[in-house]
Amino acid sequence: MATISAKFPKLIGMSMLCSLLFACDGDKPASQSETAQAPTTAENKSIAITAIVEHPALDAVRQGTLEALASEGFKEGENLTVNFQSAQGNPATAGQIAKQFVADNPDAIIAIATPSAQAVVNATTSIPVIFSAVTEPVEAKLVPKLDGSGTNATGTSDVLPLGPQIDLIKELIPSVKNIGFVYSPGEVNSTVTLRSLKAIAEPQGLTIVEAPAQKSSDIAMSAQSLVGKVDVIYTSTDNNVINAYEALAKVAKEGKIPLVSSDPSVVERGASVALGVNYHGLGLETGKITARILKGEKAGDIAVYSASELDLMVSKKNASEQGLSVPQSILDKAKTVVE
Repeated sequence: MATISAKFPKLIGMSMLCSLLFACDGDKPASQSETAQAPTTAENKSIAITAIVEHPALDAVRQGTLEALASEGFKEGENLTVNFQSAQGNPATAGQIAKQFVADNPDAIIAIATPSAQAVVNATTSIPVIFSAVTEPVEAKLVPKLDGSGTNATGTSDVLPLGPQIDLIKELIPSVKNIGFVYSPGEVNSTVTLRSLKAIAEPQGLTIVEAPAQKSSDIAMSAQSLVGKVDVIYTSTDNNVINAYEALAKVAKEGKIPLVSSDPSVVERGASVALGVNYHGLGLETGKITARILKGEKAGDIAVYSASELDLMVSKKNASEQGLSVPQSILDKAKTVVE
């Protein structure tokens, strides 16, 4: 027994040496390149994504974000963990999600649309926050300035110059006098848009007729209040309105009121014409910014990106149902025309 015990140290030493020299299968040496390519825990990242509601435009932002991250080397299911939560249109739920995300302490939080972005920015000053689909980041108090906030937040904006929107409406309906605007008074994006619309429209002899709606379920009733009073209904990227767009389109069809929007995604859901940001493209830019942060840049050093290219989309079917004949000049400029 003493002889056998004396051999154990040598056997243990040989075993340790073998484990260092050979791969796990016991007969293949581990190459240097294989070792370098193996994923390490330090390379793995986690992000949390929240949106105030799920609808095509915001979904396109999320999809574009993940695509850009993958192209930058952060692939979901490989070296990137993604936790997505929707607030289902409820600001209180957005606040709860923000608190939970902060407790989870991911490497970054992406907040899509103003209410969710406000909830997240209010919940943390340390975790990097990247907002997207926000019209007025400064007005919403997400950042103090656009060219590098100096805080933990940055992102992408879908702000639109409203002059071209009014020009589009006048080209569609040369006799236009009254423009209906359905919006959520609790959403900063919409109240700022309303103020800007009035400032541009009124000097041109146009009247903006307000139709406030506190919730998505109020949209149809607010739109109904415009029937017989307006020549056209204009909608912005208000999340409650977009969430209930089919109900709005039903009122427009029955009342023969053309619907014009700044969100191209709602042409498939009832708008006659839309001029606005490509939200998938906005998501790609959001993903690029997020990748820069995951690679080590500070959010506060990155300027807020604002979309510059706009898409013009037309639905001849919706226009006809809403009593509108779209001029050839607009059809010629449209990126997409749905028959």
